[in-house]
Amino acid sequence: MTDALGISWQFPWRLWLLAAIPAMILFFAVTRRLRRRRLEGFAEAALLAKLAPGAWSRSELLRDLFRVGAIAALMVALAGPRYGFHWEKVRREGIDLLIALDTSNSMLARDIKPSRLERAKLAVLDLLSLLKGDRVGLVAFAGTAFLHCPLTLDYGAFTEALRAVQVGIIPRGGTSLARAIEKATEGFAGRQGRRAALVLITDGEDHEGDAQQAAAKAAEMGIRIFVVGMGTEEGELIPLPGKGGEGGFMKDREGKVVKTRLERATLEKVAEAGGGVYVQASEGAVGLDELFREHIAKMEKAEVESSIAQRHEQRFQIALAVALALLLIEAVAIDLRGFRLLTLKGNWARAWRPKWRAN
Repeated sequence: MTDALGISWQFPWRLWLLAAIPAMILFFAVTRRLRRRRLEGFAEAALLAKLAPGAWSRSELLRDLFRVGAIAALMVALAGPRYGFHWEKVRREGIDLLIALDTSNSMLARDIKPSRLERAKLAVLDLLSLLKGDRVGLVAFAGTAFLHCPLTLDYGAFTEALRAVQVGIIPRGGTSLARAIEKATEGFAGRQGRRAALVLITDGEDHEGDAQQAAAKAAEMGIRIFVVGMGTEEGELIPLPGKGGEGGFMKDREGKVVKTRLERATLEKVAEAGGGVYVQASEGAVGLDELFREHIAKMEKAEVESSIAQRHEQRFQIALAVALALLLIEAVAIDLRGFRLLTLKGNWARAWRPKWRAN
């Protein structure tokens, strides 16, 4: 929020605290009147002038005004006034991270609820909260692969792309881990190095068998490959797409029901060849967040973005200095009638009178 003087406020809602100033003024006025009435019941006015010389002086009123002014200045300081600005170069460092997500029919299996694919998508969404300036992209694959979302800092755009991923988004059926790795390598587009990571999320049913060679080639280019295995080694039937399992299960050409199993051994070899690690998803947790914290986040970071930003100058120090000055003056109130300096108690004041006192 910027006012007519060009002052912006970091916390403009705190200015509403100033509405309490009239209430404080009323409070000091009422307490001053009550104190005066109690003193009047204690002794006559002529005697009170000697017993409590400060009770009727203007310095008491000034003290109250100084207190209110100090509180108001503190409230202004809390609102964070800012005036003027300077230009500052902002650099962001992070890791380039590509998520390769298996969209083959076997990812419809429900050995991990609600399904392998949907559970993987939820885990990737949770991963976004851990990214701090890291670029992220998405590769969807089945029998072939394509870059569904290029590396970006726009996590909102990535989320929309992720939500759109479904089984059948890749026209060619089957599963090719090698094509996924190769497409991800292209997606890094010259950004390879110790800060490039590929997370392969799949059940491991590889129909081509050259994934290890592709992973080793990517590792030579500085891309580390981490693998998350979805499913169980016991296996599960594959519901027909769009039927929710109520329309039956997928069958092979011979009419037999197809059962998909996690190929853990294959995935472990791919992760080893890619210089990464393998993580086994379970019903309770996919493990993607731990994989990021323990391995990916510790990779070397590099500059991913550089820009010029406008930084406003903080001016709360002025209001804070005014508040401190008013509190200091309030501590030593001025007796206008006698030109004497009185302490808060007024008991041990050191009198001071100017030499030019009028006769």
